[in-house]
Amino acid sequence: MFGQSPAACRWGAGLETSGGGGGGGWEAAEETADTRGCVQSGGTRAVGEESCSDGASSGVLPRPTFKALCRGRVVRVPSGSLVRVVGTELVIPCNVSDYDGPSEQNFDWSFSSSGSSFVELASTWEAGFPAQPYRERLQRGEILLRRTANDGVELHIKNVQPSDQGHYKCSTPSTDATVQGNYEDIVQVKVLADALQVGAVAPPEPGLSLRLGEPFELRCSASTASPLHTHLALLWELQRGTARRSVLALTHEGRFRPGPGYEQRYRVGDVRLDTVGADGYRLSVARALAADQGSYRCVVSEWIGEQGSWQEIQEKAVDVATVLIQPTVLRVAVARNVSVAEGKGLDLTCNITTDRADDVRPEVTWYFSRTPDGAWPGAPVLARLDRDSLVHSSPHVALSHVDARSYHLLVRDVSKENSGYYFCHVALWAPGHNRSWHKVAEARSAPASVDVTWLEPDYQVYLNASKVPEFSDDLTELECRIVDMKSLQASVRFTVSWYYRVNRRSDDLVASELLAVMNGDWTLKYGDRSKQRAQDGDFIFSKERTDTFSFRIQRTTEEDRGSYYCAVSAWTKQRNDSWVKSKDVFSKPVNIFWASEDSVLVVKARQPKPFFAAGNTFEMTCKVSSKNIKSPRYSVLITAEKPVGDLSSPNETKYIISLDQDSVVKLENWTDASRVDGVVLEKVQEDEFRYRMYQTQVSDAGLYRCVVTAWSPVRGSLWREAATSLSNPIEIDFQTAGPIFNASVHSDTPSVIRGDLIKLFCIIAVEGGALDPDDMAFDVSWFAVHSFGLDKAPVLLSSLDRKGIVTTAERDRKSELSLERVGVLEFLLRVHGSEDQDFGNYYCSVTPWVRSPTGSWQKEAEIYSKPIFVTVKMDVLNAFKYPLLIGVGLSTVIGLLSCLIGYCSSHWCCKKEVQETRRERRRLMSMEMD
Repeated sequence: MFGQSPAACRWGAGLETSGGGGGGGWEAAEETADTRGCVQSGGTRAVGEESCSDGASSGVLPRPTFKALCRGRVVRVPSGSLVRVVGTELVIPCNVSDYDGPSEQNFDWSFSSSGSSFVELASTWEAGFPAQPYRERLQRGEILLRRTANDGVELHIKNVQPSDQGHYKCSTPSTDATVQGNYEDIVQVKVLADALQVGAVAPPEPGLSLRLGEPFELRCSASTASPLHTHLALLWELQRGTARRSVLALTHEGRFRPGPGYEQRYRVGDVRLDTVGADGYRLSVARALAADQGSYRCVVSEWIGEQGSWQEIQEKAVDVATVLIQPTVLRVAVARNVSVAEGKGLDLTCNITTDRADDVRPEVTWYFSRTPDGAWPGAPVLARLDRDSLVHSSPHVALSHVDARSYHLLVRDVSKENSGYYFCHVALWAPGHNRSWHKVAEARSAPASVDVTWLEPDYQVYLNASKVPEFSDDLTELECRIVDMKSLQASVRFTVSWYYRVNRRSDDLVASELLAVMNGDWTLKYGDRSKQRAQDGDFIFSKERTDTFSFRIQRTTEEDRGSYYCAVSAWTKQRNDSWVKSKDVFSKPVNIFWASEDSVLVVKARQPKPFFAAGNTFEMTCKVSSKNIKSPRYSVLITAEKPVGDLSSPNETKYIISLDQDSVVKLENWTDASRVDGVVLEKVQEDEFRYRMYQTQVSDAGLYRCVVTAWSPVRGSLWREAATSLSNPIEIDFQTAGPIFNASVHSDTPSVIRGDLIKLFCIIAVEGGALDPDDMAFDVSWFAVHSFGLDKAPVLLSSLDRKGIVTTAERDRKSELSLERVGVLEFLLRVHGSEDQDFGNYYCSVTPWVRSPTGSWQKEAEIYSKPIFVTVKMDVLNAFKYPLLIGVGLSTVIGLLSCLIGYCSSHWCCKKEVQETRRERRRLMSMEMD
């Protein structure tokens, strides 16, 4: 600790003093270099707890005691006296605080043996400061100054001698603006003679050779004849190579302190430190460990109390002995190669050899591993016999103690899974202090190879294709059978795996794809190729009999062509009721392939009666032939195509009637209600079909074809479309000199004003032979395209059939329509209350009907007129007449009302008496006068 020195002492009159004295004191304003900034007034210079030292007069004048208020520079050295032993190193720190000037301060050290006159010793800033007797020691490095900070320094004196005893003064040159505080401090150093004696009590032999678990003791002696009251501390150290570790220490305060790693051994009493006699110290180790090997030495230090704390003043060490720990000899042996039949018992013997004859107990553990280099700490433990002779094992494993050095392992009812490598691990335990145990040796045997022999199932696998596809969508069935089974046991079951491999023309190897695999618990897992198709029911895997497995493809595709093979696995039941695969046998592959040829379908149509007239029956037969189509069935569709010259529906193909593969007839787009039963399609033979159309009309002219589709059976009741073909056309062309009809549209009012009536006439012209009006009838329909061009779809407005029935389409407009026949060949369409939306192109379509000489009505081809554009205009005068009159009337009324209000306001509301004031006439003052 460092003492507190005063700073800038200002003394007051009338303070307490020690000794006889009083007197007038020193002048308050008097300041000299000797006083080092201590200004006193009304009293004498003081010493005591807080004093101002003046250097030259220290210890000469009486030192009165009084209270002081100090400030300024403070120089400190350790308070009290320092005690050191001859030959040790002396270190005295010194620091300064509360100073002005640069941060880095300089220090001067002086020495005085009596404390009265000081001799310069060393300086941090003046090379010639030391006195002559100390310069040589400074040059040799026995005395040196070491700066610890800008405001601190340490004085080091190595190999302290009795002549170094005395007073050491640390002073600092002034860097302050005003001289105040203390600039030096003094500490006393006492040098004692070396009175510490340390020695080793040698053991009977220079080196101790021990075995693990044996006890040993080491002794050393320590004493001191110091005239002062000192304490001794003792430490036992263990050195191994260059590393040292603390074993056990007795501190100067009389406390035991174990070193790192020795705490537990010290608590249980395995490591002890005792005193023997007046100066003897004994280290006792009850059970030697391998870590106790090395060189031991006894380290003794001497401590003295300084200012309430303890300070080490000296330390000595002596080597005591070297301890050599001999490892315990332990060898473990097990039979190297053992073969045992499945179901029998496995008996292994672990033989132990050791040089320990004392009270050691073995701990035996058996391990099992699949590999000879298996790490036994992580390997499965079969059985264990602890040091208390308690056995820990599973029900089918037994461990017995035959004699003092033999231990037997018995595994009952071995199976194939017991094949592997067995290890015997032995650990020797020796008793320790307080019924504790510690391991003295451990060893592991070489791996014992155990081979469990068994009669594996002997069988062959044969793969047969019971159903081979000839076409796509055919059924494929494969049977995987187990044949030539020998030496089978009741604990064996068989499962199957199915594989597929694509056929390649080249020699490139193609990896097999797993279709399905059956595990030992009968669970079936699908491969990526077959998972979806198995869920859809296309792939079926089954077990028909005990020795037969089947694989069925309900609908074989071209992608399924390739090689198939199966693998039958034998599974053996284990002791824990689990199943382990023991053998796999693969069959030879079976190739599934058929020639892939395109399906061919040919349809020929013919007309038995090539010439006929309107009203007769039209007959057409279609003959079908096919190739590369499995068990085909045919569906037929009759189509009619209008000739190119027909302007009503050019190049339009119309579906008339159809017959599907199940011989179900259906009318397609035959819309003639009067001839619902006029068309017939029937199946004459499996590959021949006949179409008849009764009472033909002129409008039936066109090209007729048969569209035939071939269907193949799939999965019994399902059908797949195999091919479609179109027959040659059969033309119906009526050679007649009948009339020719034309239609045109006329209007007297193509441009009307909104709200007016629109009249449109559809006029029919007949060319050729004259016909009686009673032999003619017409179906008339009116259409409109509400746009300037014909780019929009036409809208049906109204129609009148040949029986005089009028049909008008629904409209969301206010205008109304009417259609009537005004002449034999004229039809009038009226639009009442026309609107802006009624503009556009209007045309009519006419379907003539002509009565034949036989009395039947023949439908002619539908004809269309050219469109006429109708414009609906707005009546501007009528549209603005009423708004204009209303506006003028309102404006007039408002204007008159405004005039009336203004007149009334000016006469009755704003009338006032105005008095005229007399104005004074004054001349303006001249600016010059201003």
